[in-house]
Amino acid sequence: MNKRLFNFKLTTISLLLIGLVGCTEQKSNPVPGVIEAQQAGVAEQKTEQTYVILALGDSLTEGLGVKQKGSYPAILEQVLKEKGYDQIKVVNSGLSGETSSGLKSRLDWVLQLKPNLTILNIGANDAMRGLPLALTSSNIDDIITAIKAVDSEVILAGMQIYDNLGREYVVGFKDMYPQLAEKHKLTMIPFFLDHVAGNPQLNQADMIHPTTAGYEIIVNQNILPVITPILDRDLK
Repeated sequence: MNKRLFNFKLTTISLLLIGLVGCTEQKSNPVPGVIEAQQAGVAEQKTEQTYVILALGDSLTEGLGVKQKGSYPAILEQVLKEKGYDQIKVVNSGLSGETSSGLKSRLDWVLQLKPNLTILNIGANDAMRGLPLALTSSNIDDIITAIKAVDSEVILAGMQIYDNLGREYVVGFKDMYPQLAEKHKLTMIPFFLDHVAGNPQLNQADMIHPTTAGYEIIVNQNILPVITPILDRDLK
């Protein structure tokens, strides 16, 4: 990543990102709703030939501020179909304001879908609240273990946070993801917002959430290079 862009993100953009990614926490609700209904529909349609990718996370997964087809899961599915992966269904199970504890509490219901592959992007809202890193790490650890227990491969998306919480917390948060990936032998997306964070042309007016164009870059440059070898191994 360009060093100047990286520093700008840490000092300005990430401060807003973490604060506003979590600002909709009061709207988060594990009770079955739109997301759960979509998952139920996929479960009913799933056949032995369907390869399901489950996108788990907060507003960055849900696609807050963009149309449904402009979220990264929707873009990912469309791009994969254009590349000939016709049997793939990408399920958007992102929830704005989600914390690792919140995701953990609804995980059993979500995993009834029995996904083949899960992209996990969680933890930013924990940092916004200054929650202990040990708690966040433990929750994500448990989430990964539960996903693997239903025979779903996990891709862990790394995140980074602002400097205001202190260098020890910032570094510990960033390092938490590769440490968990190493423990569970997972493939990683090193930084989910790479190439997009801090760019006003790729973020919405709040300079927090990516635009559809931003999500297209995230899919093509950050996600596809990571998942394509897995899909080729599983499907070709």
